[in-house]
Amino acid sequence: MNLKWLDYITLTLVIIGAVNWGLVGFFKFDLVAYLFGSLSLLSRIIYALVGLSGLYVLSMYGRIVAVGEEAGE
Repeated sequence: MNLKWLDYITLTLVIIGAVNWGLVGFFKFDLVAYLFGSLSLLSRIIYALVGLSGLYVLSMYGRIVAVGEEAGE
């Protein structure tokens, strides 16, 4: 089953999360909270989706390593 669309969506969400954490770390500015409210239902959904996407991308890493081992790299 080809889930390339899911890979793109989750990677995009992980990038959004990384940018948000970078803003928090460098400037103490939480973009998600600014746009959707501090711990509002919508911001909590976004945080949850970013977290789940991170776990999915972690599994993508495992798949990439497995494919590399099959190719003899």
